[in-house]
Amino acid sequence: METNTPSAEAENIVRLAARTILTPDVGECLVCYVDRQLRAFGCDGTHRFAQQYREASAPRSTALVKRLARVGACCCDCEIFLNACEPAFALWTEDRWVDDPEQGEVFVESQPPAVMPACAGVPRGAVDPCRNWARAAKW
Repeated sequence: METNTPSAEAENIVRLAARTILTPDVGECLVCYVDRQLRAFGCDGTHRFAQQYREASAPRSTALVKRLARVGACCCDCEIFLNACEPAFALWTEDRWVDDPEQGEVFVESQPPAVMPACAGVPRGAVDPCRNWARAAKW
């Protein structure tokens, strides 16, 4: 009986690709990992990427979802960015005045980066964000 059928080989290729794509980079923090995955795959209303990170990089953090819920990310991965974390202020653009041909001088408020820099890194097993992230401001 042949086990290397085309469909078996295709399944192995897909499994390997998924494992490669979904594996956190060495030293990558939870928040950078979830940000990267959400940009690629979107939110499905669960903590699938946070749980994948925990399984791959921080298996002893069994209460990760409860911890996320305490900081405002109670239902899904995207709530990490809605309620719990935001880019560190050092990464934001500066407030500035710009010349607008139609309106004259216009004030532009600081804004978060359009694309986050590479993860600043954390030790294996950590679930805290790297220095690129800060606790979200509560209004």
